Order: sequence, then C-alpha cells, then structure tokens
Amino acid sequence: MSEKSTIEWTDSTWNPVTGCNKVSTGCKHCYAETFAERWRGTPDHPYEQGFDLRLWPERLELPLSWKKPRTVFVNSMSDLFHEKVPLEFIQRVFSTMERASWHTFQILTKRSERMAELAPDLNWPQNVWMGVSIENEDYQWRADHLRKVPAAVRFLSLEPLLGPISDLNLSGIHWVIVGGESGPGARPIEAEWVRDIRKMCHRDHVPFFFKQWGGVQKKKNGRVLDGKTWDGVPKKPGLVIESR
Repeated sequence: MSEKSTIEWTDSTWNPVTGCNKVSTGCKHCYAETFAERWRGTPDHPYEQGFDLRLWPERLELPLSWKKPRTVFVNSMSDLFHEKVPLEFIQRVFSTMERASWHTFQILTKRSERMAELAPDLNWPQNVWMGVSIENEDYQWRADHLRKVPAAVRFLSLEPLLGPISDLNLSGIHWVIVGGESGPGARPIEAEWVRDIRKMCHRDHVPFFFKQWGGVQKKKNGRVLDGKTWDGVPKKPGLVIESR
C-alpha cells in the first residue's frame, strides 16, 4: 500500500481512501477494482469490503513517517474527489501533504468538476501536483476544470488512451503521461495516437512521458516508442525540504 510502486512515474502510493465506482469508458477494465474484488469477504483483509468506498483515517499521517523524500501517488486505489469523500477528509489529506513538505504528492482524478468546485476550500502547497485522466477526445473538458486549480504542477494522464486526440489544449498544463490499457480485455492503442500527442507536447514545450503500450502482456510489449523511452517530467517547483 505504501512502499515501492511499480507505476513508472512515481515512487510510492498512499491510500487514505480505497474503493470507487466507474464514471467513464476508461474505467471499464479498472486494475484497482480487479485487485480489490479478489479479496472481498476475506476477514481482516484491507479489501474485505472489495472495491466499496472506504475512508482510512488511521492512514492519514503515514507520509510523515517516511523520512527520505519520495514522489507519492495519492489514492492509487480510489479517487480523492469521489462524491462520497467528505470535504473535511480531503482537507485533512491536504494538511498532511503540506506538512510532509519533503515529499512530492501526485493526485489524479476523473471527477474534475468536483475537484474544481472544492479547490477554493483547499490549501495548495508547492509539493502537490494535480492531474486529470483523459481517455479520448470526449473527455478533454476535464483539462478545462484542471486549469482552474492553483496547483504548482497540473498534469494530464492519457491512460488508457482509447482513441486519437487531434487537438490537445495544453495551455496551463505542465506534464503529459500517455499509456495503453493493460490486462485481460485490454483495448488497443495506436502508435500514431501517441506520436501525435508527443508532437503537440514538443510544440508547446510540455514534458512527455510514455508509460507503456499495455496489452495482456504489458511487460513484453514494453514502453519503447520510435527506438527510445520517453521519460519527460516537470521540474519540481520550489525547494524540497528534507525531514529532520
């Protein structure tokens, strides 16, 4: 739950909330749901309740115990801006992130409307990066909500990329991640879709990160595009202060 992550663009995960429900086509083969539902009904397991939403107040201060700076993906097994997560709980998550100033926290949501609605009620320290998921052209409006949020770094996760995006508006965006869907039933990704997005990122000087081709055997398919890996990341704003 909290140690090294296999996600290519982060170091660790922190899940003060678990569980979610599907809101758009990109959720169809949710890896988090598949994992959590394996354990439904297993007594005393963290996912005894399967993928039903659950708040974990006892996990709220966990990052404060990690003394070495790391990049932390917040709620890899949920969505912090889920409609059933109270504002007060979200504020407590943000308080921990602000106090744990030596880490960099990455939040990703598909519920961009609620994110934008609650943004004025949250403190946005420099070490909090905010992103939205966009799986095809139909969901580009999520980026419009993201642009309203005063995060130091705003990023797009185009994963799983399920179709071409012909004119990606990168105004106010600091990072783009692209990846194909993985696991059973994975829907295909086309190389030209990825190249087009890379071209737009280069045009607008936005770091481009290609995470994976995906597929049923994602490790075998790898993450090489046109002979190389693409590992662009934004510079971390401000100073990183180590814990004492």
